[in-house]
Amino acid sequence: MSDNSAQDDRKFLEQAIDVSRHALEDEGKTPFGALVVIGGEVVGVGTSSVVERRDPTAHAEVMALRAAGEATGGHLFENGTMYSSSEPCPMCLTACYWARVPRLVYAATSHDVATYGFEDLQFYRQLARPNADRTLLAEATVPGLRAEAASVLRQWAEQLPVEVEPKF
Repeated sequence: MSDNSAQDDRKFLEQAIDVSRHALEDEGKTPFGALVVIGGEVVGVGTSSVVERRDPTAHAEVMALRAAGEATGGHLFENGTMYSSSEPCPMCLTACYWARVPRLVYAATSHDVATYGFEDLQFYRQLARPNADRTLLAEATVPGLRAEAASVLRQWAEQLPVEVEPKF
């Protein structure tokens, strides 16, 4: 990593930490902050707004991705970097994958977050278990409806301008 890149990482990570610190001033927020940066510019800022919005998906990284989408008019950030005050939970990490964010830089680890009562590390452990061993009962299908649901997916894929590549 170049000195310039390391300096940029430090600068943007400090901004994400500042966002997390400011969350302490707002009732109903938890101390997490995130930024989406493209070409050296912040295009999305997010803070955890789960309680305030009554939305379990309103984590800092998701809110930063939503803001970046509004700012850029797109949903993919293939030239971006996510800066987060702490290691993202499994949902937020997956959101970064969905948004095609190629790089993630974070400060506090999942172990740090767990020390202060957040369940991220437990969720990572749950996802590593076989489906049958998880605490969340996830039933694969109701008899007869898998084919119906898959037919809707097939119809969508057939309408696309390019052939779909399976992702097995």
